[in-house]
Amino acid sequence: MLRHLVLIPTELERRIIGPAIAARLGAAAGREPGATVRVELCGFGIAVAAARAAALVATLAPARVLLVGIAGRMDDRLPVGSAWRFGRVACHGIGAGAGAGFQPAGSLGWRQWPGDPPDDAAAIGDVLPCAAAVGGPPAESAADLLLTACAASATVADVRDRLAAFPAAAAEDMEGFGVAAACRLAGVPLDIVRGISNAAGDRDPARWRVTAALEAAADLAVRLVEEAV
Repeated sequence: MLRHLVLIPTELERRIIGPAIAARLGAAAGREPGATVRVELCGFGIAVAAARAAALVATLAPARVLLVGIAGRMDDRLPVGSAWRFGRVACHGIGAGAGAGFQPAGSLGWRQWPGDPPDDAAAIGDVLPCAAAVGGPPAESAADLLLTACAASATVADVRDRLAAFPAAAAEDMEGFGVAAACRLAGVPLDIVRGISNAAGDRDPARWRVTAALEAAADLAVRLVEEAV
């Protein structure tokens, strides 16, 4: 039985995260029969990541899913170059309006998936849990809300507008909510680990620390897998 399906959005991220997982977990990681950990690309952006995650979960039937990659911080308490496990993931961009006038779907009374009445445990609104019940890193590696957007913040004003809709958001990514929705519908627990590569809204790569963020994310991901065994 496949215990852990590790999803990585892009090839750039996989080049660092994949070998680190293989080196630390040894024969447990791979595609050979009996492997307990498998690493796959889920693709870039909320739409492709959701579709790819759903297909892989349906085909491989993992006990748990772990999404690993980079993100931009929205909270200065998350240092650039560090990695965090998020407890919840929200969706920005599905609703009405744009910029400062954006209204999340939930605030309008719209559910993205209604669940199966009368039991709506699988219902999907603006926010989903993304911390699996079993295992976990030390508390200093835990953050609360990750915000998934269709387009990364390009300015400080973008960040401000998104925080107005989701004040608790600590970081921004582009895949987390899509993967969380796929796992929610399949009934598979999910963890999300993100390395903080830059401040959200900062589009100058000279200030980014992508490699350090990915190395930190890979280390935290391995710890999560090891502690869940």
